[in-house]
Amino acid sequence: MEKMQNKQKVWSVVLTVYLVCFVFRLLEYFVLRTDKTVIGEAVVHKILGIGVLFLAIRTLQIRGSEIGLCRKHFGNNVIKGLGFGIATFVLAYGAEVVLQMIKGNFDSLQVYVSTYAVDGNVGNRTAWIFFLICILGNVINVVMEEGIFRGLFGKVLERKYSFIVSAFFASILFGVWHVVGPVRNYFDGTMSMGGMIANSLMLVGTSALVGFKFALLTKMTGNLAMAMGDHFVNNTIVNLLHVVSKTGADELMTVRLTIAQSVSCVVVLVYYLVKCHKKE
Repeated sequence: MEKMQNKQKVWSVVLTVYLVCFVFRLLEYFVLRTDKTVIGEAVVHKILGIGVLFLAIRTLQIRGSEIGLCRKHFGNNVIKGLGFGIATFVLAYGAEVVLQMIKGNFDSLQVYVSTYAVDGNVGNRTAWIFFLICILGNVINVVMEEGIFRGLFGKVLERKYSFIVSAFFASILFGVWHVVGPVRNYFDGTMSMGGMIANSLMLVGTSALVGFKFALLTKMTGNLAMAMGDHFVNNTIVNLLHVVSKTGADELMTVRLTIAQSVSCVVVLVYYLVKCHKKE
């Protein structure tokens, strides 16, 4: 990192890596459409993204530990992240079940594999291979996204900006990263222009907020592990645990996600501010 002296290189590095990964993402969503196959996961561009990540840190002569890929406390922080994510979703699922009960519409909680979509989960698979694909796909996802957005981008941007500003910029890029789904739905004719715009804005906002939370977790723990654990739960649990009502499944998934993310973001932000205040 010390050898990257010219701060003007910061944005060229970030945007080059981002655009390369984004092109891979577009190719998979619009050409390969892996998430529409039996695999059910858009995992190819994320594997390529991990390759881009390691090529970038090698080219820039950045150590893995500098972007949060270090062994110290890694296992413990992963467990903390998993626990934190599960705790927030216990609250969110509980609220969803209560709301369905109040409406007299609750049927059961069911475990099966589905593919997340902007307009609702798709699929109902119970074979063990689909559980394995889901878990492995999400492990690859969190390694790639946390490694690039919170690890590489966070550290490179901090060569020019403060942590908070760097986290803000990286989180905006993370938000924009998620517009590919609704854009594809629009071009496929399954979503209107208004629906695409509304869903894109929602995804940019919520993903940026969640990305900022992951950045705070990374800053407080000193590595990417807790953010990875929390990120893994956020992505995986909605594909595995489903609230089934008399009229369908996961009908209030948006409410569930809003509760889980709002609570977790507030908790992390408050803890971060308290921790910063104690240091003063």
